[in-house]
Amino acid sequence: MVQNKQESTPIQENKMGIMPIPKLLISMSLPMMLSMLVQALYNIVDSMFVAKLNEDALAAVSLAFPIQMLMIAIASGTGVGINALLSRNLGEKDFNNANRAAKNGIFLAFLSCITFAIVGGLGSRLFFEVQTKDPAIVAYGSQYLRIITICSFGIFMQITFERLLQSTGKTIYNMITQTTGAVINIILDPIMIFGLFGFPRMEVAGAALATVIGQLVGVSLAIYFNHTKNHDIDINMKGFRPHGQTISNIYKVGIPCIIMQAITSVMTFGMNKILLMFSSTATAVFGVYYKLQSFIFMPVFGLNNGMIPVIAYNYGARNKKRITQTTKLSVSIAVGIMLFGLLLFQTCPAFFLSTLFDASDEMLTIGVPALRIISISFLFAGYNIVIGSVFQALGNGVYSLIVSLARQLFAILPIAYLFAILFGLHAVWWAIPLAEIVSTTASTILLRRIYRLKIAPL
Repeated sequence: MVQNKQESTPIQENKMGIMPIPKLLISMSLPMMLSMLVQALYNIVDSMFVAKLNEDALAAVSLAFPIQMLMIAIASGTGVGINALLSRNLGEKDFNNANRAAKNGIFLAFLSCITFAIVGGLGSRLFFEVQTKDPAIVAYGSQYLRIITICSFGIFMQITFERLLQSTGKTIYNMITQTTGAVINIILDPIMIFGLFGFPRMEVAGAALATVIGQLVGVSLAIYFNHTKNHDIDINMKGFRPHGQTISNIYKVGIPCIIMQAITSVMTFGMNKILLMFSSTATAVFGVYYKLQSFIFMPVFGLNNGMIPVIAYNYGARNKKRITQTTKLSVSIAVGIMLFGLLLFQTCPAFFLSTLFDASDEMLTIGVPALRIISISFLFAGYNIVIGSVFQALGNGVYSLIVSLARQLFAILPIAYLFAILFGLHAVWWAIPLAEIVSTTASTILLRRIYRLKIAPL
């Protein structure tokens, strides 16, 4: 029915091809930035309540974080592939292939959640035993991770259906789905962790269950909005058959993005192993840093989510001016956000650690200089994040992969390990800002290349 409607009525130009870039980027990105701020808030709240149990519980959640990052990497990386292909098809007025991209993306998300449910159900305890012999951390962590993975339907499907809304410019609905899920998570956290209002006290398992319930509510809303508000595409799965070429095109962009984000998971796992050479408190500090920095980074990721379909659409429409305008404005906004984050981390680290996470004296001793050193990387991170997403939007996700490999595997981990052996824990944190400088250099070289080969000839 949707296709017939598209064929029988005059085609109207999508706002991504005609609206002034500043207004377009703000209208596309602001809802995503606000919703991702809420996402960051509930990540922090999650760890705040867990920290009130004890430091072992906080360390366990920190050690589980690489697997959560891996799930998000696969879901959002596939989503980037869907987003770039679908938006480009819409820019070319190819509605049949746009619909096919959407349906195959939903199919891939379903396969991913089945895989994680099986692997997580069988391997969660082993994952923690490889990292630590502390029985309390292993018990807390395996409970948390088992729930998160077995019930991963919510995270995979929510990200996928939100990407479909994003691809057609309807990001306001993403703000509603993400905010609603996050608020429910925040409300349920203390109830399920501490056993309030007649609920059993579930401790760390309660934090995991609250997260899963919030995600399931979010995906329910995302499916509803796609069916009722997103008339640019048809996602009726009746009679669906997987389409090999479409899946290949999705993963052409998506796999480099998945690997790029999965490398972050590998880096976090490696950093945790290095930090465990000193103490579990050091790993808790690193986990707290990731929760706190998400409050700065998430708005930049929201900006990217609004930027990618704009660039992909205008690349399909062969509009060089709008591509370059969008890129320059996005970099300016991202750098401004990161400078604000740098100011906060330099001036308030003790407040964040003691007030939000009930930090012990040992955690404060380790954490205050750690947060100040790591946050120096913010000077470069905003530029690097935006340029990586520009590569993805133009169909060159492998460039993002190259930069991520250079930063996280060839820079952070070797430098961190070397500094740990030679200079001690205090020096380990310097690996992150040094690696960001490597990333800036690589990003700039590859940006000049992609401009010469893809954008300049338009």
